[in-house]
Amino acid sequence: MVHELVERLLKGDKRAAARAITHIENDTQEKKEILKDIHPHTGRAYLVGLTGSPGAGKSSLTDRLISLLRKMGKTVGIIAVDPTSPFTGGAILGDRVRMGKHALDPGVFIRSMGTRGSLGGLAKATREAVRVLDAFGSDVIFIETVGVGQSELDIMHVADTTVVVLHPSAGDHIQSMKAGIMEIADIFVVNKADLPGADKTVQAVNHMLDLVHDFEFRPPVLKVASRDNMGIKELWCECERHLAFLKESGRLANKRQKQRQDEILSIIDAEIGRKIKSLIQADPKWATTLSDVEEGRTDPYEVADIVLRRLLKV
Repeated sequence: MVHELVERLLKGDKRAAARAITHIENDTQEKKEILKDIHPHTGRAYLVGLTGSPGAGKSSLTDRLISLLRKMGKTVGIIAVDPTSPFTGGAILGDRVRMGKHALDPGVFIRSMGTRGSLGGLAKATREAVRVLDAFGSDVIFIETVGVGQSELDIMHVADTTVVVLHPSAGDHIQSMKAGIMEIADIFVVNKADLPGADKTVQAVNHMLDLVHDFEFRPPVLKVASRDNMGIKELWCECERHLAFLKESGRLANKRQKQRQDEILSIIDAEIGRKIKSLIQADPKWATTLSDVEEGRTDPYEVADIVLRRLLKV
């Protein structure tokens, strides 16, 4: 029997989709049932990741893309991942404010999520929330992530196309940016291109790309000004060109297969973690084991091996 929330979200009920994502974020008992029931209805949406440094204008850019896609008759889902305070656990969920004019549009679903301490710039529940919006019927899903840097590379494992958004002032330090964030881009966007420095940044990125000669798809470098709605159509055309390349080359199928494998391994990892915690909490000798480690009679690696052998029976 299909979960009642799934029945409703498959019919386009926004509240049902929102509640399903809440179950996922809170890791409730119903979460697994919901995800099982929506699985046959996923895999149809085009997933576009947007990442870049704070202040680059990712949310304003997404807002303009939503307007363009709605004029084209496409339904749009947005998962905006915000940083969570390590002290209060709260998140500044400002993205829905900037995209607020689309909130009442039945063809747009916007959800802000806190990272809740997860690494990689994505909330742990992001991948599963994307599945909900896919089943909900979104043609295109934008995943806007937190910050840039070596630890913020998870977006490439979720999105079909990754757009790295740069500020015009980035031209002076392109060479010093960490290699990972530059290598994940399928498309570079220099946003706020009406400000000084945009041409210099475009030149710096292209120079960096010239050092690589084995591109199957060379990332284009675009100038965009969200405020003036400049370059938005060109950006979407490049997204569609990249999607066509992925399909024609077979890379999309390979990418989706790897994403499914990563998801399965992630689920296994989480389940093993839960079982180990349960095993430890039920072990009356655990306090003694900790004392043995503290006093040097054993070490953490030996204890970990014992726990894993007991759990996996190997």
